[in-house]
Amino acid sequence: MELNRRTVIAGAAAAGIAATTLGGTAEASSSKKPTKKLFGTLADGTKVHIWSLANGGTRMKVLSWGGVVQSLEIPDRHGHYANVSAGFDNIEDYVAKTPYFGALIGRYGNRIAKGQFTLDGKSYQLSVNDGVNSLHGGTQGFDKRVWDVEPFTKGSDVGLHLHYTSVDGEMGYPGTLKVKVTYTLTRHGEWRIDYEATTDKATVVNLTSHVYWNLGGEGTGTIEDHELRIAASRYTPTDSGLIPTGELAKVAGTPFDFRKGKHIGRDIRAGHEQQVLAKGYDHNWVLDKGITAKPEHVATLRDPSSGRTLKISTVEPGLQFYSGNFLDGTLTGTGGHTYRQGDALCLETQHFPDSPNHPSFPSTVLRPGQTYRTTTLHSFGA
Repeated sequence: MELNRRTVIAGAAAAGIAATTLGGTAEASSSKKPTKKLFGTLADGTKVHIWSLANGGTRMKVLSWGGVVQSLEIPDRHGHYANVSAGFDNIEDYVAKTPYFGALIGRYGNRIAKGQFTLDGKSYQLSVNDGVNSLHGGTQGFDKRVWDVEPFTKGSDVGLHLHYTSVDGEMGYPGTLKVKVTYTLTRHGEWRIDYEATTDKATVVNLTSHVYWNLGGEGTGTIEDHELRIAASRYTPTDSGLIPTGELAKVAGTPFDFRKGKHIGRDIRAGHEQQVLAKGYDHNWVLDKGITAKPEHVATLRDPSSGRTLKISTVEPGLQFYSGNFLDGTLTGTGGHTYRQGDALCLETQHFPDSPNHPSFPSTVLRPGQTYRTTTLHSFGA
């Protein structure tokens, strides 16, 4: 059975979700149209712009390159702002070095085994860029494309519409996929992402956002003291290539149990065979709620030092928690600090990795006449 979310229009993300207001300043109740300026120029002469937007106490900067969230600033318990998203201060590093910092991911978030899948009896070979596997859409995924960006204000909300058309055969995927992603900052300072896509041929789609979070502030050190809670009783174990085996394993009694919340560093070196394979956490959690028509709260991240919190709500059935295992000190971020292992983490709402090769996983098939729609909401507090 193919996804019911393909034809379900998600309702207002705020419905049923407690709003988190960041401060009571005039900024929290005002919204201004986003502004842009030149960020850099690609080798072929294409200009890349950076858009600045603010609302409800949250400040964000977004690149037309890859839909990248270049920075996201929120206040701590004392009202002091910090950028909590890892990134670069120049386009050259994004082109040459980025491990998907802040990027929109597609056509398929996460891995597909050997870059291969079969759909309607036809086999497809995708771009391979992670050993023998395809990762995050291949060598030139959506994170490495220049998006058309349209700013908007709607009532008390402010945001950006990002558009990209992926032609039939791009990175090996069938069908011309027309994609629209909307970033909205609400009057409560929430960051909402609405994804939409249509196709002219049957294809697979799994879009997500790859922000690297450190609620203590970008470049300030380890995230192992952050507290994380994930509403998931199961996860998908992987092989040595980080491809799911197909099992939905119970988290109970393992380092993967975040149901009651705990410091990330508490069990990160517990020596579980799955942690050894991934060099920490780099797995998909099977969310207890499953696929939902409206975003539901599934994860909470908190930095005890600053008091900053991040709550994630989504319609998606999975959440990839990546603990920054492959940051190796060779990348320098926006604040001039180098990023080392565990200096940031990702919480990617998604369908499961390698779903096209696992019929028992929720389907990621999109067909002509259907519209892919999914929503994720980030609520900030202190």
